Parts: sequence; structure tokens; C-alpha cells
Amino acid sequence: MAVEIRVLMVCLGNICRSPTAEAVLRTRLRALGLHERVEVDSAGTGDWHTGEPPDARSQRHAALRGYDLSGLRARRVAEEDFHRFDLLLAMDDDNLADLERLKPDNARAELRLFAAAEVPDPYQGGPDGFEHVLDLVEQASDALIQDLRQRLGTS
Repeated sequence: MAVEIRVLMVCLGNICRSPTAEAVLRTRLRALGLHERVEVDSAGTGDWHTGEPPDARSQRHAALRGYDLSGLRARRVAEEDFHRFDLLLAMDDDNLADLERLKPDNARAELRLFAAAEVPDPYQGGPDGFEHVLDLVEQASDALIQDLRQRLGTS
């Protein structure tokens, strides 16, 4: 099967929230047999972590729930992403504002928040911040999958 929908998860540094969302969504799509029809990637609006793996705490907490972030590497959102991806999903309002500022005039991508409410930076959430982010990402992924299934005609 060919890829029909391309989704890019976006946060600030691409080392915690967006790679977590990428791994969760990719894992759940695979379980549903939709992984060949939906491409998932992640990026950050900042460039200071380019090439680095996700935060060790993100990896550790995700692994406990069966998600593997170990092969992911941070990258910055590029102009071509606005043409290549169908959905650019921001983790918070600031990320969404950055994407709107970066979006070229002729871009085809739809920009919106990933979740119904912002997915907060786990570093601000104390010891439970990474678990809270995972909870929100799992919930938002389930909602997104329903939307993707409708777009694919498999709902």
C-alpha cells in the first residue's frame, strides 16, 4: 500500500513531546494495520538539539509503556515539511504560532494543535511530567486515529 496521509508532530526541541507522539502514534497505527497508509514523523521549531536522541527520561517512560524512541533523532522543521506533510500537529500554542510564522504562502499542510488542550513541556511537570505527557499523547493519538480512519475511509 502507498502512503496516503503524512503527519508531522511538532514541539520546540524535538527531544520529548513530539518524538513521544511520533512513537505512540506509529505504534498504534501498526497495531491497527494502518502504518503503511499513514507516515508519521516529528520535528522541532528550534534547532539546538538537531541530531540528538530523545531525552533519556522520555525514552525510559515510553519504553515502560511499550514505545521505542531510541532510534529517533531531533531535527528542525523545514520549509519542505509544509509541502510534504498533510498535517503538522503542534504540541502547544507557542509551537502552533511558530509553525504559522514559518509556513510558506503556498504550503498545503494543515496546521493545528495535536490535542484538544496543550501538551505541556514535561520538564515543567515535576517528577510526573513525563508520565502526564504520555497520558495526554495516548489520548490525543486515539482521537487522531479516529480522524485518520475517517480520512482513509476505514472508520
